[in-house]
Order: sequence, then structure tokens, then C-alpha cells
Amino acid sequence: MKRFSFFTIALALTLGCGLFATPALADRPVLGVAEFKNEAQGARWWRRDVGWELSSMLANELAAIGAFTVVERTNLEAVMREQDLGASGRVRPDTAAQIGQLTGAEYIVLGTVTSYSEETARSGGGVNLRGVNIGGRSTNIGVGGSRTQAYVAVDLRVVNATTGEIAHVRTIEGRTSDTGVNLRASRGWIGGNLAHEENTPAGEAIRAALIEITDYLECEMVLQTSACRSTYQQREDTRRERTRGRLRF
Repeated sequence: MKRFSFFTIALALTLGCGLFATPALADRPVLGVAEFKNEAQGARWWRRDVGWELSSMLANELAAIGAFTVVERTNLEAVMREQDLGASGRVRPDTAAQIGQLTGAEYIVLGTVTSYSEETARSGGGVNLRGVNIGGRSTNIGVGGSRTQAYVAVDLRVVNATTGEIAHVRTIEGRTSDTGVNLRASRGWIGGNLAHEENTPAGEAIRAALIEITDYLECEMVLQTSACRSTYQQREDTRRERTRGRLRF
């Protein structure tokens, strides 16, 4: 009898742990990704509907890592257009609450492209090893050719859809490196009006920024460990110091 009781208790504890562990998976933050805005004068790739395309790309990245529940763009877009969020670029407390109630989103992610630039380093004539831009701009490292690098900065805000308060804010940067970013190894694809930028420095910088946003939000909203927060604080300190160093008094 005692042996039976022991196994019964052990089984109950095991099942109990399983029951308590299940809500943790269900408690993933529910995010709605709003239409991106553009304030960067040099973003030549910005066209009509690119803001919603960036929203969809970020939503795909967030959903792919399994740490968030992401509201469907079609549901969110209709509500936000009705609330005129696209015109204001802001979320008031009353508006946020309505969006949250109508879409189920707990947080609204807002992104604004605030800076974009490209730099091309030339090293004479020659054949580009990876590019196909004959008579045009080289987008990859070549022998005796040129190399184009891109930089994009996105001001990120995460708004509580119940209170309208800003829960998280950060400036995220995306850069192409000497070897570029392997887009095919990332969690999504560039499509729509941005499809022609898929293998360009602009596309690489955009994708890098979206992945960085995804990883940052996972750190702040899900993992919440001192290690990952320390990493992102160091990156923020570096960014601010680099920006400060460009000032001339």
C-alpha cells in the first residue's frame, strides 16, 4: 500500500508539473506589428506599401522564433487604418485599448526608419566575383571592383495595448558587413516592393535590422536575463558613443 501510494504521489507530481508548465507556453506575449514609417531621406527603396511589407517581415521573424504570438497583419491593418494610426504615428491610451480589444494584441510594435545610407568603396576596374551588375553598381566584394555597404537605423517603440504606455524603446541598427548577410539563412524572405532589394546592401541591412529587433524583443520581453540585457545595453552604449563622436562643437 505504501509502495502504491509512493508511485501515485510521484505520478501526481509529474502530471502536476506538466499542468503548471503548460500555461508558460500559452503566456507568450501577443504582439501586433504596426505599419513602419519612414523619416530617412536617403531610403530610395521606400515606396508605397513598403511600411506594411516591413511589418509583415518583422511579424514573420517574431513568429518564427516561437517566443511570441503575433496578430495577423490583415486583422491589425484594418483596425489601425480605422483608428488613423497611420496618419498620427502614435498610439493614445484610448486608441491602444481599442486596438488591443479588437485584435487581441497585448503590445503594439511601432518602427520608424530614421536613417539610411550607402557607401561604395572602389578599387579600380575589374570583374565582380558575385555580382551581376555589368555597367551598373556593384553590390558585392569584387577583385579590382567595388564594394557597397549600407546602414539603416530604426527607432523602435513597443506600446502596451491596454494602457497606451511605452513599454520598450530602442534604436536598432542594421549594417552590411564585408561579407554581407546571408539572407537565405534567415527566417524569412523579402517580397513585394522590396523584392528587387533581396540581394542588395539595402536588403541585407534591412533584414539585419529586423533580426536584431526580433532578438532584442525576445531578450526584453521573454528571456529577461541579465546576460542578454547587458549585451544589448553595451550595444546601445556603443551606438550612442559612436553617434556622439560625430558631433562637432
